[in-house]
This record gives sequence, structure tokens and C-alpha cells, in this order.
Amino acid sequence: MTNTTATTNTPVITSDAFLKNWQAHRALSRRVLAAFPEKELFEFTIGGMRAYNHLAGEMIGLASAGMNGIVTGKWETTPALDHFNDEVTIATKAELLEAWDDVTEQIDVLWPQIPAERFSETEAAFGQYPNTIINTLQYLFDNEIHHRGQGYVYLRALGIEPPAFWDRF
Repeated sequence: MTNTTATTNTPVITSDAFLKNWQAHRALSRRVLAAFPEKELFEFTIGGMRAYNHLAGEMIGLASAGMNGIVTGKWETTPALDHFNDEVTIATKAELLEAWDDVTEQIDVLWPQIPAERFSETEAAFGQYPNTIINTLQYLFDNEIHHRGQGYVYLRALGIEPPAFWDRF
């Protein structure tokens, strides 16, 4: 049996489909964040992992600065969402959820501004990580899924049933 590969210019996934999939995952990640009790969101840890508020802050900051960088070339976010700045803290679950929602809206506003050819361009994300834009987006997506998985572990350890991982809509 011979394997053959067909060459085509048809993308495996469209820009719109990628965005829809990412936003569906973000909706699930938001439900995981919302499932945490206030105190445990900021204090509970297992095995040296960071508390979930820090993980959520990273997801929020990376998505915001990542989208801004992809569209404008400036890999930064508003100071309130800068997870690299130890002086910035979001102090309540409500503030985290509000920041999450703000970034979700930011993604929806900025996404249509990405020209199709931009996805294949190489740029140093955050000034340090050279990669194609599509691979940088995939990193943002994968990073979120990774940290959401940690949230599942935390919730289960707290005796809380997390949202179904397949329910992304």
C-alpha cells in the first residue's frame, strides 16, 4: 500500500474557526474560574503549583498582551492585566471574572484586524520568543488548556465537581 499526500491550498482550519474554538475554550476556562470558592481561589495550592488566581492572571495577561502584539506589534497589555508585574494584583474573584470578560471582548475586537498573511509571519512574541504568529496563538491556546487542567485538579481536590471538559459551548 502506498501513502500519498495531496497538496492543497485549503487551510485545515479557517481564521474564524480558530477564533470560535478558542473562544469556546475560553468560555469553559471561565466556568472553571467561576467554580472556585473565593478564599480557595487565592490560597489553595497543591504540590508547589501556584494558586489558581495566579494561573488565571497569567491566562488573562498572555491573551491580552498576545492579541495586542499580534495586531499592533506591541506585546503589552494594560497595567491591570500585566501578570509579569508583581505590584499589580486583582484582589477578588469578581475582578478576575471581569478581567476575563474584558479580554474575551478584546480578542473579538482585535481578531478581525489580523490580515491572513500575518498568521505565517515570524515575530518574537513578547520580544523574546520567535515563532510564527499561528504558532504563538496556538501557544496561548495550549497554555490556557494546561492551566485549566490544573484548575480541574484543584477543584476535584476541594471536593467540587468541575465543568465537563467537553462542554465548550
